[in-house]
Amino acid sequence: MRIDPIAIEEKFMQPLDMVCGFPVRPGFYEMNGATALENGVNFTIHSQHATSCELLLFRRGEKDPYAVLPFPKHYRIGGVYSMIVFGLDIFEFEYAYRMDGPNDPGRGFVFDKSKILLDPYARAVTGQSRWGINPDRERGYRARVVVRDFDWGDTRPASLPMQDLIIYELHVRGFTRHPSSGVRFPGTFDGIREKIPYLKKLGITAVELMPVFEFDETMGQREVEGRKLLDYWGYNTVGFFAPNTSYTANVEYNREGNELKYLIRELHENGIEVILDVVFNHTAEGNGQGPFFCFKGIDNNVYYMLTPEGDYYNFSGCGNTLNCNHPVVQQMILECLRYWTVHYRVDGFRFDLASILGRNDDGSPLHQPPLLRNLAQDPILKDVKLIAEAWDAGGLYQVGNFPAWKRWAEWNGKYRDDLRSFLKGDYWFAPAAAKRICGSPDLYGGQYRGYNSSINFLTCHDGFPLWDLYSYNGKHNEANGWNNTDGSDDNRSWNCGAEGQTQDPSVLALRLRLVKNACAVLLCSRGTPMFLAGDEFGNTQYGNNNAYCQDNEISWLDWGLLEKNREIFDFFQYMIAFRKAHPAIRGNCAPSGMGFPGISVHTARPWDAKITEESRYLGVMFAGSFGKEGPQDLVYLAVNVYWEDQAFCLPSLPEGYVWRMAVNTAAAAPEGCCLSGQGNMPVIDREFIMRPRSVAVFVGLEEQGKCIRF
Repeated sequence: MRIDPIAIEEKFMQPLDMVCGFPVRPGFYEMNGATALENGVNFTIHSQHATSCELLLFRRGEKDPYAVLPFPKHYRIGGVYSMIVFGLDIFEFEYAYRMDGPNDPGRGFVFDKSKILLDPYARAVTGQSRWGINPDRERGYRARVVVRDFDWGDTRPASLPMQDLIIYELHVRGFTRHPSSGVRFPGTFDGIREKIPYLKKLGITAVELMPVFEFDETMGQREVEGRKLLDYWGYNTVGFFAPNTSYTANVEYNREGNELKYLIRELHENGIEVILDVVFNHTAEGNGQGPFFCFKGIDNNVYYMLTPEGDYYNFSGCGNTLNCNHPVVQQMILECLRYWTVHYRVDGFRFDLASILGRNDDGSPLHQPPLLRNLAQDPILKDVKLIAEAWDAGGLYQVGNFPAWKRWAEWNGKYRDDLRSFLKGDYWFAPAAAKRICGSPDLYGGQYRGYNSSINFLTCHDGFPLWDLYSYNGKHNEANGWNNTDGSDDNRSWNCGAEGQTQDPSVLALRLRLVKNACAVLLCSRGTPMFLAGDEFGNTQYGNNNAYCQDNEISWLDWGLLEKNREIFDFFQYMIAFRKAHPAIRGNCAPSGMGFPGISVHTARPWDAKITEESRYLGVMFAGSFGKEGPQDLVYLAVNVYWEDQAFCLPSLPEGYVWRMAVNTAAAAPEGCCLSGQGNMPVIDREFIMRPRSVAVFVGLEEQGKCIRF
C-alpha cells in the first residue's frame, strides 16, 4: 500500500494562528504554487529580496480583494513564504500576491507594493478566456487553484524513436478557425480533436503545437487598414504552468487544462505524439516600459538578465531575456517541464530561441550550461523529446554546435537553407544538399545522437508556407503595418515566373511539381521530417512570411484548398506512407545483406560520390534489411533541379533484383506515384532520363519476390 506522507500530515493538521479572521498555519515550503488540501489551500511563493508578502483573495470577477492576508514573519523560511489557509473553497476564489522590497533600478530592484502579482507557478490564469478581449490589466492577473482529477485511463503514448516521427507543426487557433474547417468548435483544442481522423489519414505521427502556455494576445494590439492585429502566435508567455484558456470551447473553472488533456489523450489513442513549443527565453513583461505583473515584482534581478546599469538584455528580440541559468529560474523551468510531462503526458518540447537557455547571467554563452544538462539528464524527462531552436535574436547560432549531451535534437536551419536553395534551381548547392539529405553528418556526431539529432524542415510557422515558397520571389508583409520591413529577406524562394496568384497553367504546373519535389526530398532524407500544417494541400499566406499578428485568413488554414489541391494531399499521404515502409531511409534497420553502405551519394555514374558545385544531378541511396535475414530495403532518391534533362545510371543490383520506380514528379497524377503499392511499380532499366526540375524515387526489389504494401 502506498503511503502519502503529506496526506497523513494533512489529516492531523490544525490551525495555529489567525490572520485577518482566517485560521492558518505554516505550509508545505517545498510545494510551489497553490495546492488544494483536504481542509484548506497551501500557498507557497518565494523571493530572494522581498521584505514582505501578502496573499490577496478575490471573489470571481470582482475588482477588489475580499481578503488580504499578510504572511506572518515566522511563516518565512529563507526566501520562501508558505501558508495554509483553512476553510477555503477553491471554486469560490481567485488569488494573487503583493510584495514589498527595495526599489533601486540601478541594482535591478523594482519592488512596488501597489502592484498585484501573478503566481509564477499558477496552474490557471483568470481573465484570459475570451480571445481578443482586453483583460483589465489595472487589476492585474489572478490565478485559480486547479483540480487534479483527470482520468488518463490506461492510455499510453506511442513512444516512437525520434527518427520515426513525422512532425506536423500547427497553430491551435489557426488550424480550424477558418469557416471551411467544418468543425463545431473552431479555433480550439476540441476543434483539433475533430480533425484527428484527418491527421491519422494523412499519416503524421506527432503534432507540434505552437505556444499553448497562457499568453495575452491583446498585448501590442493595433489596427492596420481597418484590421485588428493581435499577438496571434503567442510567443509572449504570461504563465508557464497554465494552459491558454482562450483555446478552449468552454470555460473550465478550476479545471483549466482538461480540454487540452482530452485532446492529448485522444491523439495518443491514435498513435500521435504531442510536442509543445515552449518559450522560456523571455516573458510578456517586456522591457522597462513593458507591463509589470509577475517576475518584475517578485525578483526582477533574479528572473531577468540585466546590464550593469539595471537595463534589460534583449537577446530574445522581445524586450527582456529570462535569466535561465540562475538556480531559481532553472528550478522553475525544470518544475514546469516536469508538470507538463506528468499532468499533461506531453511527449516532447521544442524550445524557442533555445540558445538563450545556454547564456550566463551577463549574456555570455556557457560552455556547459547547467540548465541544458539538467534537462537532458532529469529522470522524469528521461523519455521526453527535447528539441532546440539552436539560435537566438542576439546573434548566437549553434546549429551543429548546441550543448546536446546526446539528448537534444535541433531544428536543422542549415537543412532548410541549403535545400531551399538547391530545390529552387541553385544546383551549385548540390554538395551541401547531399550532406543534408544524408542526415547532416558534418553537423551531428560526438555529443549528438547521430542522425536522431536533425529535425529536417523546409517550412515552419516562421517564413513562407510551402506553396508560397514557389509563388513569391520576396515577402509581402504590408498587412503587418511595418512597411514590409519585418520578416526575413533570406527566403530562398522562387515564383516560377509570376509573382503571387496566377491563372497561368504552365506556372501552376511548375509550382505543383516543385511542391512535390520538396515533399519527396524531405520525406526521403535521413533525420526527422517536419512540415507546416496546410503544406499538404497548398495553403497560402499570400506572400506574408511573418504572420505573427494576423488572426485572419492570412494565417488560418483554408480547408477549401484540400479538395482543390487534392493531388498535393495524395502525394504527401503517399510519401509519408512510403517513408514509414522503408526503415533504410530512417536508419532504423539492420545492415544491408548486399554489402551496400547504409547511405551512399552518387553522381550520374553509380558510386561516383564526387558531387561538386558543377553537378546538375544528385543521387542518394539508402540500404538496409528488415531484420537479420529479412528482405532487403533499397531506396534510391534521384534529384534533378536543373532546367534541362539529365541522364543517369542506377547502381547494379545482385541477380534476381530489379529497380522499380515509386515516384516521378515529372509524370502527371496518378502515374507520378504508385498509389496501389510496390507490386505495380514499373521496372526501370539501369539508365534513366530525368525530366527538368523533377525528383524520382526507386526501390530495389526481388524480381519475383513478395511486395511490401503501404
